[in-house]
Amino acid sequence: MRRRAAVVIAIFRTAPHGIVFVERAAHLRDHPGQIGLPGGGVHPEDANLEATALRELHEEVGIEPARATVVARLPMLRQRFVNNFDVTPFVAVVEAGELTIDGDETAGVFMVPLGTILDQGLRTDSVDHGGRRVSSLVLDYEGRRIWGLTARILQDFIAQWRRGELSERVGAHLTR
Repeated sequence: MRRRAAVVIAIFRTAPHGIVFVERAAHLRDHPGQIGLPGGGVHPEDANLEATALRELHEEVGIEPARATVVARLPMLRQRFVNNFDVTPFVAVVEAGELTIDGDETAGVFMVPLGTILDQGLRTDSVDHGGRRVSSLVLDYEGRRIWGLTARILQDFIAQWRRGELSERVGAHLTR
């Protein structure tokens, strides 16, 4: 049975407009130590997938839902390697403020400038996954490797941005 999850591409409203990424704690059963977007599985109390995404954003990095304006919902993607999750990404512009990590789920948090992601894009490379080499889209940034489902989500984001489907909606909420 497939499970549902939601993640957030959280873009800071003020320049340099960084996108928030988390490094998952090493003890977690699902994707230990990997880099991802804030998000997780649907809980029974979540009103909808957007509520799931915003709840997880708050739990994992301390961004309260009131600080986030959701501007888009991207197409659902299926995890390829493990877990049977159908993941729905949301794009939100967030107000600047303190980031706090949940030490149970999150080992660290960092930002990649929006411009870096849009200019650099992703490439295909081989990555180690559970002792075997798999081909994946990747984005390398300051010694960190973003790959797998997170990279596929970023690829969709970049494609929609370049087609103008996101640039106007996100841009209307950004400040210089």
